[in-house]
Amino acid sequence: MKTYLIVGNGVAGTTAAESIRNQDPTGRITILSEEDTPFYYRIRLNEFIAGDIDENKLIAKKDSWYGDQRIALRLNTRIAELDAKGKRLFTADGEELTFDRLLLAAGSHSFLPPIEGVDQCGVFSLRHIKDARAIRSQAENSKEAILIGGGLLGLEAGNALRKLGKKVTVVEFFPRLLPRQLDTKGAKRLQESMEEMGFTFRLSAMTKTITGSNGRADGIILEGGETLSGQMVIVSAGVRANLELAKNGGLACDKGVTVNDRLETTAEGIYAAGDLAEHQGVVSGIWPAALQQGKVAGTNMAGGEATYQGTTMSNILKVAGIDLAAAGNIDAEGRYESQVMTSGTVYKKLVIENNQIIGCIMVGDTRNFNTITRYITEKRDIGTLKNSLL
Repeated sequence: MKTYLIVGNGVAGTTAAESIRNQDPTGRITILSEEDTPFYYRIRLNEFIAGDIDENKLIAKKDSWYGDQRIALRLNTRIAELDAKGKRLFTADGEELTFDRLLLAAGSHSFLPPIEGVDQCGVFSLRHIKDARAIRSQAENSKEAILIGGGLLGLEAGNALRKLGKKVTVVEFFPRLLPRQLDTKGAKRLQESMEEMGFTFRLSAMTKTITGSNGRADGIILEGGETLSGQMVIVSAGVRANLELAKNGGLACDKGVTVNDRLETTAEGIYAAGDLAEHQGVVSGIWPAALQQGKVAGTNMAGGEATYQGTTMSNILKVAGIDLAAAGNIDAEGRYESQVMTSGTVYKKLVIENNQIIGCIMVGDTRNFNTITRYITEKRDIGTLKNSLL
């Protein structure tokens, strides 16, 4: 009987556990998590902050599922050390856990830039359910909120606070919102729609200091000297993979834990998936990739044969209630042929090279997005369809 340990109870770890059980009906499977909650929908944290749903609605897998699958879930358990050669893990409390196969799927953490005052009360990042709880609590005593970062998580957190009646100002270093998902025209459409909702933006702006008194934040100062007031500050400056355990255990790491097509690390019997896995130089950091990687890793851990071929970088989003989707190369610099369609608040763009779609953007209308992403993945010739796809 094999013993499987999985560090991390997100989508990659949970999917891997399910795949292991499908392959191995008798193996011992244990999921270890620092969090206090079973697998939950991280993408819905903003709905929880806004009060649209209760915390129990976030939970994706109930206790009964773990029981039915014969999977042991250990919450509030931090893994402090990995002995890769000896196939052992050690918890922060000193407990020793042995394994035949190990999956590292502990995800990532929010990056906090070295801004003066970032360590004060009232300054938050949003990555885990505990962050959402803290933001929701602080919002009860705040009228104004400042978001440092115009990325997806930041804008969604801002919209949740807007729904609670807060005045929201977004400070973004780049000259446009969602720089990874939108080009200049698409970002402008999104910004205009959000301004109509009441958002205020400072683009091409850098935060110099988070001000405060008695250790509690009360605003920010921009590099140009402008001051903005706010009783809470949310920093959305990207994420970094949780690599400490893997590095200290001697596994090869770069931006993530290096894995091959089977999701194996450089240590025998140890696999990695999700936000901390780096496959062919890419750390995907998106839900569909974590799901696929979890399936492949779990299958191979239990003796099956599966390979991971990469995931088309795509996102289907709803930012402040506005449908938005992007995939592949969005070509913000305008280097490639493109097909563009605009109508009112709708903006659509296909990026084309040699009669193949290599990227797309859709703002305000995401119909046909799944078809487009399939064409990107298949590298389909669209010569006869080029003028009708949008």
